[in-house]
Amino acid sequence: MRSISTNILRSFFQSNNILFSPLHNLHHFRSIAKVRLKWVKNRSMDHITDTQTDLKAACLIKDAIARSSTAFLTSKSLLDSQKLLGLTVPTLRFVRRYPTLFEEFAHPKYPSLPCFKLTQLGQRMHDWEISVFNESEDDIVERLCRLLMMTRNKMLPLQAIHPLKWDLGLPDDFDRNLVRKFPDHFRVIKGTNGLNSLKLVHWPEEYSVSMLQKMNEKGIGGSIVDTSSDAVSGYGNCKRGKAALEFSMSFPRGYGAQKRVKAWMDEFQKLPYISPYEDSRAIDPNSELMEKRVVGVLHEFLWLTIYKKTKRNYLRSLREELNLPHKFTRLFTRYPGIFYLTLKCKTTTVVLREGYRRGRLVDPHPLTRLRDKLQYVMRTGLIYRNKALDILTSLDHSFDNNVANYTKEEEIEEEDMEVTDECCDSGEEIGSEKD
Repeated sequence: MRSISTNILRSFFQSNNILFSPLHNLHHFRSIAKVRLKWVKNRSMDHITDTQTDLKAACLIKDAIARSSTAFLTSKSLLDSQKLLGLTVPTLRFVRRYPTLFEEFAHPKYPSLPCFKLTQLGQRMHDWEISVFNESEDDIVERLCRLLMMTRNKMLPLQAIHPLKWDLGLPDDFDRNLVRKFPDHFRVIKGTNGLNSLKLVHWPEEYSVSMLQKMNEKGIGGSIVDTSSDAVSGYGNCKRGKAALEFSMSFPRGYGAQKRVKAWMDEFQKLPYISPYEDSRAIDPNSELMEKRVVGVLHEFLWLTIYKKTKRNYLRSLREELNLPHKFTRLFTRYPGIFYLTLKCKTTTVVLREGYRRGRLVDPHPLTRLRDKLQYVMRTGLIYRNKALDILTSLDHSFDNNVANYTKEEEIEEEDMEVTDECCDSGEEIGSEKD
């Protein structure tokens, strides 16, 4: 039985223009039995995560070489970086796979010590990436502001943000250049734990509307909308007229038609939506309202990432700052219409389903397009080895077309009907291994 009747809730929404604060103390209890869900493997999501693991490692090595004072790295400095890079093979073997990006040569003083520098093409890709960062600076600032706005104290330790640079599309030197260029947005201070932390200087009101609120205001559900400040001018009507905002659902085949699952999701969608940018400390942590609020925070966070996915452990490291419950990761398998968990590359990655269609990003960021080009360069080096540079030079005039054809070839059928694991609401979850 619910602690408040439907009539009282209806009268509350009609008499108040503001959804938040008064609702934070409401308790919601499920009126149906909890549903037992199974994990359905998604081949396209698994493939994307698998291929991007090598791409991310190559970018991290590229950045390390670029910021090195010598413009190269020794094999000795790369030996212990396999786990840090998330690789399943030794780092030296990985670097030698891609002669189009990394050139091996003997150390000037110690001929027996192999060294690696960027090839001419690798340096060109790096310079191209810097230009994309410069052109997308406003977008980067907005993503970083939104991340800090979702936290309790509007600040995060830099050591918690650094692992997210790849996912959020941040430049390698964001903690220096952005702070220097935007002192009215960010400041580096000592946190209560003694760690250097990035703090939000002021609250930009134009960023305080979540992606779900924008999509519902447009009335187009799970489609992509304009994220500029002009697009949120009608937010007041959405806030007053659509308190129970609905998440876009894309169930694996076989789920959506189940009556129990449908009834459960309908109950969930009818709950009031609490923006991830609102203070949530007054919400009962064991209530349904908190559960929908947590789903909203995870949904918004994944929207901030350029690939609409991130490692589960990265989210765990932000648990306290984002006011998430201890066992929040069970929600990933509890709501398979919103999230997908992939276990590729000895880690667990959570993906936002609505960010992809037929195995491709619905709204690719300029940086993801550049990384597609980098991935094409890597693949060419892997296949053709010593001839790769000559082949890429001859194909240079049609580079964009070749990348487009390559990414089209990478499309994979969306769902695989293989059910490989089972999860129940009592707290079991796939991917229990350490990331």
